[in-house]
Amino acid sequence: MLSCRTLLGNLRQLHQCCISKQAFHRNYYAQSYLCQQHIPQINNVLREQEFPFACARHGTFIQEEPQLGNQYLEDPLLQSYLKRHVPEKVFKAIQPDLIKFGDRVAGEMYQLGRECEIQEPYLEQYSAWGCRIDQLVTGPAWRKMHDISAEEGLIAIAYEREFAEWSRVYGMAKLYLNCPSSGLYSCPLAMTDGAAKIIESLGEAMPSLQEQAFMRLTSRDPQKFWTSGQWMTEKRGGSDVANGTETVAVEQADGSYRLYGYKWFSSATDADMTFTLARVVDKHGQTVQGTKGLSLFYMEVHKEDGSLNGIEIVKLKNKLGTRQLPTAELLLDGAVAWMTSDEGRGVPAISNMLKITRMHNSLAAASSMRRMVNLARDYSTRRKAFGRTLKNYPLHVRTLASMEVEARGALILCLENTRLLGREDCGIADDQDENLIRLLVPLSKLYSGKQALTVATEGLESFGGQGYIEDTGLPSILRDAQVLSIWEGTTNILSLDVLRAIAKSRGEVLTAFVQDVASRMSHVSNPHLEKSAEKVVNASQAIVQFVQKNATNQDVLELAARDLAFSLCRTYTGALLVDHAASDLGSAQDIYTAKRWCEKDLTLMVTNDNSGHYGNKTSSLDFDLVFDGYTDRNRLK
Repeated sequence: MLSCRTLLGNLRQLHQCCISKQAFHRNYYAQSYLCQQHIPQINNVLREQEFPFACARHGTFIQEEPQLGNQYLEDPLLQSYLKRHVPEKVFKAIQPDLIKFGDRVAGEMYQLGRECEIQEPYLEQYSAWGCRIDQLVTGPAWRKMHDISAEEGLIAIAYEREFAEWSRVYGMAKLYLNCPSSGLYSCPLAMTDGAAKIIESLGEAMPSLQEQAFMRLTSRDPQKFWTSGQWMTEKRGGSDVANGTETVAVEQADGSYRLYGYKWFSSATDADMTFTLARVVDKHGQTVQGTKGLSLFYMEVHKEDGSLNGIEIVKLKNKLGTRQLPTAELLLDGAVAWMTSDEGRGVPAISNMLKITRMHNSLAAASSMRRMVNLARDYSTRRKAFGRTLKNYPLHVRTLASMEVEARGALILCLENTRLLGREDCGIADDQDENLIRLLVPLSKLYSGKQALTVATEGLESFGGQGYIEDTGLPSILRDAQVLSIWEGTTNILSLDVLRAIAKSRGEVLTAFVQDVASRMSHVSNPHLEKSAEKVVNASQAIVQFVQKNATNQDVLELAARDLAFSLCRTYTGALLVDHAASDLGSAQDIYTAKRWCEKDLTLMVTNDNSGHYGNKTSSLDFDLVFDGYTDRNRLK
């Protein structure tokens, strides 16, 4: 007979294998192997078997994951803005499609977007037999996004002009819903929209482009639909294209050009065509440096036989985020291209494309915030902590409310930019509209990029530890948001662009800004909004006064450029929110949003000027602080 100690050890081993009580009784009690004095110990072991995590069971609690509802119907500001501004007949015509698409992005496309994150693109540079093939491989979900984009008319809608100036608003509303579910296919769509805008602006000057490219870029047929790249960035610089572009163009007998250069950061590498900048080589083999030497070229990525058009894919970029999107370093070695601008007028010619892509960047930021807020809001109804669901903790809800205010502010500025662009598309924009577009596009882009990062970070925190887990899909929202303040011009670059807009227009963009703010606020009669309206008007006037005071002091304006841009954006967004809240369609939530927004410091540059931030010694003090402790003094000479 085995000892009781040995039998208890065997019992625990059997318990770990999840034997049943009946099996134990049959094997032990029935055979009378154990002494009566060990029966309490045996019973304790058997009771352990019933614990929730015993026998390799994982317990009974499973946390519900956040769910997405219809993304159009769950966006009250988008609905009310459209209902307020779009003619009733047009609104009734487009709303059923927006509702239908709101379901699609929350279901099928949301899953496809997650698959795009998993199925990252990769490059096969050589065949099994050693031939250089440079084959870019993308996943089936990415290719499906191409087809859906065509079927849904995400680019086509704005150019079909079925609803005249409101076609742009309709198209952008769908793109806004699409962005966070697109698996970053929103990026090639942005450049495709910009390319279509360039070609449309050429009119009959290049009929071949209208037939070959424009019809494909704006097609609803997946078999015909093309996407475009925008290959500007080179090794020497990103935003500084004037000094950073080394690519040269050699004219051929048939009027085409062959391009030779190295494109350092080429997004949407799987595009069908692209626009790029290059310097024309004259008959003496020389090029003109600076902005005046740059011309704009149209180039198809593949030849008729399917091979690359004088392009070598050197490598794919290993990026922090947006890993779903193939971005590459490219060598142009005799790529055939066609000049689409006047020689030396490449930068002005590309401005239409940059305007569109910057608007898409703002749209991506606004939609990223909306997605994070929607997920966090739903999660707050499912997650319990310390005996209560998160939605029942006022502090948690207040945090979500702060995120909601940012999301609404970003959206309403995007929608207003889109409304103005629709007027420009149809040739009915007046000087006031054009001046506002020139000012608001860079403002929206630079500010929304910062907002998106803040909301993404706060949003992840609202999920606790799950916000840090890749499997949830949440961390990618933060990683992808990081690029929004970098692509299409960093915050500082665009702040300086705002200064240039003010200078080149001789202050007309600021005049348009102040007049529009004053006009909107003059109609506010809701007593709950009067203080906010007054603050917005006062802020707009203070901004103009600051610029006028320092008109001859460029050093101060440049040092204050970021604060000035933030102040302009905050003030104008405040005006839009107050104006909307004061309308017949304004809700109690709209009023609260407007008031919360206007609690911000709307005149950062005045606040910081009063604190001496732009004084004569500020720059040297900043420099000394930054390089305090820096050991390579030779590099500071």
